[in-house]
Amino acid sequence: MLIDSHCHLDFPELKADLPALLARAQDAGVGLMVTISTRVANFADLKAIVETHDNVFCSIGTHPNNAAEEPDVTASELIGIATHPKVVAVGEAGLDYHYDSAPPEVQAKSFRVHIAAARETGLPLVIHSRDADEDMARILEEETAKGAFPFILHCFTSGPELARRGLALGGYVSFSGVVTFKKASELRGIAASVPDDRLLVETDAPYLAPEPYRGKTNEPAYVAKTAARLAEVRGVSADALATLTTDNFFRLFKKVPRAALKENLDAA
Repeated sequence: MLIDSHCHLDFPELKADLPALLARAQDAGVGLMVTISTRVANFADLKAIVETHDNVFCSIGTHPNNAAEEPDVTASELIGIATHPKVVAVGEAGLDYHYDSAPPEVQAKSFRVHIAAARETGLPLVIHSRDADEDMARILEEETAKGAFPFILHCFTSGPELARRGLALGGYVSFSGVVTFKKASELRGIAASVPDDRLLVETDAPYLAPEPYRGKTNEPAYVAKTAARLAEVRGVSADALATLTTDNFFRLFKKVPRAALKENLDAA
């Protein structure tokens, strides 16, 4: 089975139809998913979802576009919430210079707080980076010099240099439906070059639905389409890609028990 390492099941487009959506994901061979936090203040919504569904886990964090809304979130607060058994990652946090939602210095401060929480807990930091390649690489290198922490560059759409520098620090790289888009040839080239043991796959649902669903609401079931395209790009079978990315997921998201995937397989 595949794992959707990044989606947003608490967003209205998905939350309204959650039971049917999860059934469709299982039918498509998607055994587990991680629903990603974008505001610490909304953790109760994520908590309700993951406590209701055995095959759904979550993260805790503040999206960079929301950093100005939650400027006082501390590493201690994140660490405390992360003691919940189904919180398996920190973030998503990072830098987004595409939108003018929060000043760069506010985003950077928030990002470093999340890094501290990831370093302390050992949970992977889910990183959002858009139009901020150089600053992102610099901060990752500065913070890694203070002490390593696990991280994933999610929904990767940046340039090859950020991928290279992130991988050199031990990071993972995850690809979304964007890799299926016709004009994403450069991105497919990067996807082909990521080492076997650092590759993950995701939807970022409800956004960025892969071909042939582009323009529609994305959902975890569609990660199968992205995985199939990645398999073509890397010259492997779909089954091999699924096995590879699933093994990588459990290596990075160490708090997720492998038994959760087996239980879902048995129920399928």
